[in-house]
Formats: sequence, C-alpha cells, structure tokens
Amino acid sequence: MGEPEVYVSLDIGSTSVKCIIGEVSDEAVHIIGVGNAKSTGIRKGSIVDIDATVQSIKRAVDQAERMIGMSIHKVILGIPAAHVMLQDTKGVVAVVKNDENREITSDDVNRVLDAAQMMSLSPDREHINLVPRYYTVDSVSEIKDPRGMLGIRLEVDATMITTSKTVLHNVLRCVEKAGLDIQEIYLQPLASGTFALTKDERNRGTTLIDIGGETTTIAVFKDDQLLHASVIPVGGENITKDLSLVLRTSTEQAEKIKLEYGHAYFNEASDNEVFDVPVIGADAKEQFSQRYISEIISMRLEELFELILDEFYRQNLSGLPGGVVLTGGVAKLEGIAQLARDCLQTRVRIAAPQYIGVRDPEYTSAVNLIRYAHADNQFYNKYEGDFNQPSNDMMLGTAQPSHEQEQMEYQQPAPRDDYEETNHQPKEKFSDKVKKIFKGILD
Repeated sequence: MGEPEVYVSLDIGSTSVKCIIGEVSDEAVHIIGVGNAKSTGIRKGSIVDIDATVQSIKRAVDQAERMIGMSIHKVILGIPAAHVMLQDTKGVVAVVKNDENREITSDDVNRVLDAAQMMSLSPDREHINLVPRYYTVDSVSEIKDPRGMLGIRLEVDATMITTSKTVLHNVLRCVEKAGLDIQEIYLQPLASGTFALTKDERNRGTTLIDIGGETTTIAVFKDDQLLHASVIPVGGENITKDLSLVLRTSTEQAEKIKLEYGHAYFNEASDNEVFDVPVIGADAKEQFSQRYISEIISMRLEELFELILDEFYRQNLSGLPGGVVLTGGVAKLEGIAQLARDCLQTRVRIAAPQYIGVRDPEYTSAVNLIRYAHADNQFYNKYEGDFNQPSNDMMLGTAQPSHEQEQMEYQQPAPRDDYEETNHQPKEKFSDKVKKIFKGILD
C-alpha cells in the first residue's frame, strides 16, 4: 500500500465557495474535510470585488482546515466556463533516439503536447488546459496512450481550452492573496463531466447542466470528449428573488422556503402542505401552500430550460441520445427532473457525489476536481507529495481521526477507464506556469 495522496479543490462560485480535502489511497477517495462559505464579491461567475472574494475563500478554507487540523497551502482550482473557448489543435514531433529502438516515452508525449500548445493566441486569451483527443504513431491513429509503442513520427490531435486573461488573472490574484498556491487549474465542466457522466454517456453524447446560484453551465460530451461549454446568466438566485417579491419576505427567508418547501413540478406539489411566512414590515405571518410557490418555481425553471433549448439549437446540439444530466445546487429541488423531462423532451437524471458529507449536487464540481486531478496525476505521474502540512496539534498519519472524519470516508468506484497507472517522467508542473503569469503581471 503506497502513501495516500492528498488533494484540495477550490470551487469559487457566485453564491458559495467550496473547499474540499480528499485523500486518495489505493484508488479509494476519502473526503476528509469540507468548507462551504457564502460567496461575496462575485457576480454571474466573474469577480467584481477582489477583497470580498479573498475573504470568502479564506472562510471556506478555514472551515476545511478546522475539520481535520490540517493547514492548506496548495489547491486544485476550478475555472468556470464563462469566457471559455474550445479550439482544435495539432502537434507533431519526431521520435529521436540514439539507438534503433524508437520506443515512445513520456518525454516524447510531453514534447508533442508542447508542440500542440504552440498555437498563437490573441493577447486577451490565456491557455488553461490541453486535452488530447487521440495520438497517431506513424500511420496508426485513434491511440489513447502511445507510450511503449515503436514509431518514428508522433502526432496528437487535441482540444485547447482558453479563457479571458483578465478573468483568469483576477481569480489567480484572489487565490494568491488568500495565501494559497495553485497546484493545477482545470476547467470545471471538463472535470465535473468526466466523472458525473458514465463512460457510455460521454461516448453517446450527453449534456451536463450545472444549475448554480447565478449561472447555469452547459457542457456537452460526445465520443468521450468535451465538445461545447457555455454559460447562461440565470440560476437559483432568480427563483429566490421571485419568491421574495411574491411572498413579500426577506431574501434569506425566501431561500429557506425554497429549500425546505420548494417543488419544481407543479402537478405533484401539495395543497395540503402549508407553512408560515414572515412578511417584511409586519408582525403577522401569512400562510402559503407548497403548490402556490411551486407555480413560481416552475415558471422560472421553465424559462431556464427554454434558454437551454435555444442554446442547443444555436450550437446544433439537440437530440443527443444520452439525454441530460442535472447537477448543481438547484438540482436538489424536488421534482426538477420531471419538469426537465417535460421541457427538454429527453431522458433526465440527477448527478451527485456519493460520499458521506457531500452527497449533494452542489458539491459535484468540487469533488470531481479532486478525482480529475488524481486521474491526471496518475497518467503523467506528476503528484508532488503532501503539499498540505499538518498543523502543530495534529500530524497527518499519526493522530487519531475524529469521529466526523471517520464518517466521511467512502469507497470510490473504479477510476476512469482510459487512465492507467504509470511510472513515467512527470509533466511540467502547472505551478511553474502560474508563477510565470504572476511575473508577467508584476513586470
């Protein structure tokens, strides 16, 4: 049994910042720390107040640290799909060896990936991920992993993911000011969809819809590749504001009512389930039924699903055989799957992590960032060891875990099929790239 690998993911959303600590040992993931803080300083997925965002990050990180007594220094950062572009790219290199044994190694793979990244970008764009679709060795294509094969010419067809340089630098600055280093950066819908969807769904063609607080992310997978990612500036906060106006109550109360009594499917909502609502500016409370607020919720969600259908038609993505998978905080609303089936006219299911303590669709992105980072590190063998130091009162691996920590351990299913454990040389560390970006900003 090898030493456990520790990963920390950071999901900076418009309504909440989530920090998840995961420990991976023998392909089993144990969620050992969770932080969830209200997000301030972010609107529609973009940072509008750096200092407020920094404080939100610190609160989420502090919650996760206090849960297990571990100091967090490096994080896996998720970047939202807003301002993201997907571009096809290709890299070609010669397999040069001193002897006649032209075996392709990790060094050759890294060189061809570097060649694929040589695509010129506009000054306002920044590269964040390069996702290989397949490799070609001489005349043989559709290869997932060419290492160990013999050949003279190595090619890669890949997808380059870029985002707005301004948006990325603002996020990096917030993470830096929060006292954290960045281990890796991944596009959130890429990491989320890789594990929220089954391999069959990723191959057949499926849309992952992540409904957050202020935005909804649409990610389309087909042939095991991310084909499209976009953001609609509508989310659960719109429902909360509608309830607040109609019920004449505070936003805080409206959010509580939405979560406790909300039902997305009007036909199945109950007239008998009645609850009291405090009215702003009055001492008295008014009573409403679940069916009454269900009409408000369903109308807003129907509007959202119409916008999603419009996006499908614009991108020629309608009629995918894999259907739709819903996730995100709003996906836990009762009846939302039935409403989505009626509106989108396709199969719909809800995706949520299956780990004690984070069995909620709102944690899908944060948890899958850890799983994606582990799979990526296994493929490139670039894990840097324990990058999070235990605090003075608890040495990792020697202290007795708390009852809460023991309860949060859960056996993970088998890892993604097309990743294999190897002992090849590591790929270039992303932390070095981040340092270069900051150096360019300061210069």
